[in-house]
Amino acid sequence: AARRACLWRELPPAHIKLAPPVGKRFIRRQRSRLCGRTVASSFLIRFSPPRFLPPFAGDNGCRLVSMKTQIHTQLSAPPHDGSYDNEALSCSTIDITAPNSGEPHGGLRGSNEFILSDSGKKVTGDDQTGQLNMWLQRKARSAFSEKMIKKRLPILRWLPQYNSTDAIGDLVAGITVGLTVIPQALAYAGIAGLPAAYGLYGSFLGCIVYIVFGSCKDVPMGPTAIASLLTFQTAGGNVGKAILLCFLSGVVELLMGLLGLGFLVDFVSGPVSSGFTSAVSLIIVTSQVKDVLGITAKGTTFIEIWRNIFNDIHNVQVWDTFLGLTCIAVLLIMRIIAGLKVGPADDELKSKNHRIINKLMWLIGTSRNAILVVLCGAIGYSFQSSAVAPFKLIGDIPPGLPSLKAPPFSLTANETMSGSEESFMEMVSSLGSGLIVVPLIALMENIAICKAFSNGKPVDATQELIAIGLANIANSFVQGFPGTGSLSRSAVNNASGVRTPLGNIYTMALVVLSLLFFTPYFSYIPKASLAAVIIAAVVFMVEVKVVKPMWRTKKSDLIPGLGTFIACLALPLEMGILFGVGLNVVFILYHAARPKISVERLTSPGGAEYLIITPDRCLIFPSVDYVRNLVTKQSIRQSLPVVIDCSHVYGADFTAATVIDSITQDFARRDQPLFFYNLKPSVCAIFEGLSPADFVVYYREEHLDDLLKQRAYKPKEVISA
Repeated sequence: AARRACLWRELPPAHIKLAPPVGKRFIRRQRSRLCGRTVASSFLIRFSPPRFLPPFAGDNGCRLVSMKTQIHTQLSAPPHDGSYDNEALSCSTIDITAPNSGEPHGGLRGSNEFILSDSGKKVTGDDQTGQLNMWLQRKARSAFSEKMIKKRLPILRWLPQYNSTDAIGDLVAGITVGLTVIPQALAYAGIAGLPAAYGLYGSFLGCIVYIVFGSCKDVPMGPTAIASLLTFQTAGGNVGKAILLCFLSGVVELLMGLLGLGFLVDFVSGPVSSGFTSAVSLIIVTSQVKDVLGITAKGTTFIEIWRNIFNDIHNVQVWDTFLGLTCIAVLLIMRIIAGLKVGPADDELKSKNHRIINKLMWLIGTSRNAILVVLCGAIGYSFQSSAVAPFKLIGDIPPGLPSLKAPPFSLTANETMSGSEESFMEMVSSLGSGLIVVPLIALMENIAICKAFSNGKPVDATQELIAIGLANIANSFVQGFPGTGSLSRSAVNNASGVRTPLGNIYTMALVVLSLLFFTPYFSYIPKASLAAVIIAAVVFMVEVKVVKPMWRTKKSDLIPGLGTFIACLALPLEMGILFGVGLNVVFILYHAARPKISVERLTSPGGAEYLIITPDRCLIFPSVDYVRNLVTKQSIRQSLPVVIDCSHVYGADFTAATVIDSITQDFARRDQPLFFYNLKPSVCAIFEGLSPADFVVYYREEHLDDLLKQRAYKPKEVISA
């Protein structure tokens, strides 16, 4: 409705007034007198261009989005009760009429925020315990509401509407992804420094868990290249530590999800993420060069691996090298085939044969990893009668499913490199920062997938943390190592037409079938072919394309990106990503410490000249000295009244309050007027906490002349000889 009731009875239009449009969104808290009663109000005002204004917005270019009111027990307003009257609400009028909802005060809910009186005392409710109990009850009702249950169990949202069309799409996508995940799982286990079977162990049980708790249909849960490399750098190729890392990573992810810490991934900026991903890609490619060449080269960092490769380069195996390079070339060609199309460009003009051929080409290109591994396995099998195969094979894989048991919480002397037993605390200590880095990187990978295929829908990072946390905990009970959503398999999943997360069940079925019936044949797969699968997939993760747009938009963003890239190549990955995040924080702090400040010389409506200084962001401890020096310098140079436009100052801290107190004293000693324009009440309360002298705030431009008259300001006359 164009006109709404305010509280419990209709008010004349003059009682509710909005600030003039300043092109921004802000919140004001103040006390005003409505209907003869003292009311604490919280206004949220959003300004819009005139063409988007609702019919009742008038000509002021602003509209009231929401108003929360809290009624105090004072039934009559005294002439002046020390309440804070905000002059910002004085330029337009709107009568607000409450809908007849049958609820108290028209259904308006009171704010539980405190307000500040002119004396600086907080005005709160009398019964703090009662308010706490009410808050706990609201949280309890919200936690067990139908909406929250469906949010935390996403399967309840899509399963009731599941139909045959969804089943067909999930079946095709699940089988296609299964043909991709089996060779990748065998290869990624090698990156993690573990036997090939452990890649398959971490590829099936987590899929079932993600079906129930996952919120993104395109995510296939399982091992990834980045997670495998982090596992190797953290666990050092020890099977027991890798399984324990999977369990503890899942616990950390689950706790982060329950505590709502999904926002932590926001601290990893785009340039840092690109630098990290590119460096990891090169490290993974480097780690597989040894298998392509058929030599031995250990190491955890880029430089260390290449040093060991050159030290053993004289032992290069010709057949391994030939097979590896041939497989890489074949995989790249098949990747190109997957993107080829025959027939007219317009899909509607293509014949049935065109569509069949295109689908077959896409299917062959998408299943290139499985096709190549099968062919190479057949070649390796053909040499079983000979005493020595011409190339290295991955070796025997235990047949059948893994036993269901708890992850190891201690290691015997035979299970450690040092030959001595390790307790649980010693194992945790050896895992070190990997317990934090692995979950964060897993979340970063998963959120990147969800955003890439969400079609603009919001991504629930908290729910994804819960899902991948429970999936990793489940995988640890079947001897899997840490995993998350794979971007390459997600792209295949999306292109295959997946409809719901239930596609994971068909992927899981293929992995289980391979463990039950095909593990004896996996032992004939050459290592060079698995290395080729990894190299052909990972080489495209190097994000070279982002450099040019980054250079065009903001060149300084290249510094944290390149810094992260170089640090991850030279240092362990957890140190490299921390270096990148730290470098980004330095840039953010420098940006906060050097706000852009405009200085203008204007004339008031009464003809008085004054200097207006406008900072473009909040006043916090890194920037206050910079702002103070500039204000002092310009005020002394111009010798005019100074107005600090605080329209963009949305926050402040104690350091800023002390500097404002000092500035007002300096101006008072020079007998130079200083005023603050459009200062938000929340910031004003911070500044007033130190009771600064001559601290004057105004909200209407025409009030400036009145303030100058009250200060008896007269411009200085310059007498020329």
